[in-house]
Amino acid sequence: MKELSQQEWKEQYENDENAFLLDVRTDEEYEEKHIPNSTQLDIFQAQKFMDEVNEFDKSKNYYVYCRSGKRSAQACQILDQVGVENTYNLQGGIMEWEGDTESN
Repeated sequence: MKELSQQEWKEQYENDENAFLLDVRTDEEYEEKHIPNSTQLDIFQAQKFMDEVNEFDKSKNYYVYCRSGKRSAQACQILDQVGVENTYNLQGGIMEWEGDTESN
């Protein structure tokens, strides 16, 4: 896992053709505000999270975020453990995000 600043994470994600954007917050948080084109998978739903993560394409580069950066750091560690090679945690989470967002 690499911890990236907001600017580093945004620039790297936007220039990565092999990127997968993962939001690990709850359904309610995701509906309120999220980064466009992100896939939401609630880390608090442990069994579902593990089942889904085990099906992920391990060759992708995973850009992970949550509200503040703590849950996404946990998620990156889990992804690392199941064999994903490249995980990038967004420091400060969506609370500090200055890029585009959308809501449902």
